[in-house]
Amino acid sequence: MRRLVVLLAIGLLLFAGLAGAQAIEPMPFKDHAQELRFQHLTAQLRCPMCQNETLADSNAPIARDLRHEVFRLMQEGRTDDQIKQYLVARYSDYVLYDPPVNPTTWVLWFGPLLILLAGAVVVVVTIRKRSRSGAPPPTIDHGDDW
Repeated sequence: MRRLVVLLAIGLLLFAGLAGAQAIEPMPFKDHAQELRFQHLTAQLRCPMCQNETLADSNAPIARDLRHEVFRLMQEGRTDDQIKQYLVARYSDYVLYDPPVNPTTWVLWFGPLLILLAGAVVVVVTIRKRSRSGAPPPTIDHGDDW
């Protein structure tokens, strides 16, 4: 009975993995250089639906559509910069993995630093308040375990 439960669990896991996996379909590239260019370009672009996944890595339907769009634009002879500008016009600077520093992306670039600085200010203020009040530092009661 136990063996049957284990086999069923393994079967369900395999089925779930196969159901969730979507293969990224191959594109009819002219040559290996064009394929490398496509891979490099899709690695620099973010999936608009996913959190922190590139177009190359994402299995989302919109990522698949955008990979086809990038391929189509490449076939039209557009440069990498033109393709990026086209996608930025549609999806904003968010679609770039390395967005430019401008007023609309300041939060992306400087937000983590501001949060870190705010945390440091809270720690410093808390330490100063405790030292001025003369209160002893909190102690942890370990009970009889030690």
